[in-house]
Amino acid sequence: MTQTTEPPARTAPAPPRRTPRIHRAWFVAAVTFVTIIGAAAFRSLPSLLIDPLHDDFGWSRGTIGLAVSINLALYGLTAPFAAALMDRFGIRKVVAVALIVIAVGSGLTVWMNSAWQLLLCWGLLVGLGSGSMALAFAATVTNRWFTERRGLVTGILTAASASGQLIFLPLLAWIVDNYQWRPAAVTVALAALVVVPFVWLLLRDHPADVGLKPYGAKEFVAKPPPVKGAARRTMAVLFKSARTGPFWLLAGSFAICGASTNGLIQTHFVPAAHDHGMSVPTAAWLLAVIGVFDIVGTIASGWLTDRFEARRLLAVYYALRGVSLLFLPILLAPNVNPPMLFFIVFYGLDWVATVPPTLALCREHYGDDSAIVFGWVLASHQVGAAIVAFAGGVVRDTFGSYDVIWYASGALCAAAALMALVIRRGTADKTLAVSG
Repeated sequence: MTQTTEPPARTAPAPPRRTPRIHRAWFVAAVTFVTIIGAAAFRSLPSLLIDPLHDDFGWSRGTIGLAVSINLALYGLTAPFAAALMDRFGIRKVVAVALIVIAVGSGLTVWMNSAWQLLLCWGLLVGLGSGSMALAFAATVTNRWFTERRGLVTGILTAASASGQLIFLPLLAWIVDNYQWRPAAVTVALAALVVVPFVWLLLRDHPADVGLKPYGAKEFVAKPPPVKGAARRTMAVLFKSARTGPFWLLAGSFAICGASTNGLIQTHFVPAAHDHGMSVPTAAWLLAVIGVFDIVGTIASGWLTDRFEARRLLAVYYALRGVSLLFLPILLAPNVNPPMLFFIVFYGLDWVATVPPTLALCREHYGDDSAIVFGWVLASHQVGAAIVAFAGGVVRDTFGSYDVIWYASGALCAAAALMALVIRRGTADKTLAVSG
């Protein structure tokens, strides 16, 4: 009797399954959206803490602004390394750890009594954790799970940060106004922790993990092996891309983007409005309304990026933002008037509409390395934000108002519009060939 032998176990990637009616990529994008919303809670708090911390501890606004500055800088500088770590260890592990670090950093601020503790908890820990949850996370998910509708998906995921601001900012402002700042810090910590189970149970690293093609792909794409040497690869991509002109134009214009949004409006709008007699909850609601229209503007920008030339879109966005900032000093008042509402809507539509075309230009010029390149471009965004977050506090301490910083940021936006226009068109293969 002939004995049959069992065939060896297969080690090849799972064969593609029949694509479901609703592609799994959209569920992954939904989990990513919710995750970024949870992480965005911390971004709603710094502008609400400037006056309470100044009153409680006597710290200068420059010192508090320095903590926010460190946070914003690390948010950007961590991003490119996080993108490489996601290639090495997987999206799910990196994001779950990042959320826990955010929760620990925010929670520990409850017991601080010295300025260095603010710099450590809110600056270092929350900065590192949030950097791993930066837009490089959205870029990695988009690049892996989608070959079509990338601009639209980028716009939706970018809008998640604004959605988080919309959800948490009025709530946190109410908590700070009625119960002081410590319960607000605990709320941020809990919000980050609540999202961790969703990430661990529902997020998947690659379509091949569930036997599917990326959305819009014609062929099955095998999951690439883990990429070792995350830090080495991240630096290698930086050195390679830094030898190309588009990188510096994208990085420079995006630094101005960060300076005129996260560093300026998100950090200093509430205390600036309060200087003019507006209540903190009212100012926080206005900032939240910016978040509402940011969702509309960013998704629309993603749709436009799929159809129009990205560099021209960027130029228009920066020019319009600069004009709006020049008018802001004369609009601040104790009460909300129609011109201020027009500014809120107009500025909100433009808030991070720059992200989809910037990411599209990174993909156009840098191909498979685009997520890491975008991480470095995002680092410049946050460095710009960090500089203005600190400078805004110093300007307020020195001159007694924020007017100088509004006008300077408006002028910088005009420069960013010119930088966007001179970015040349090209393909990833051509640019990388030149840089290599």
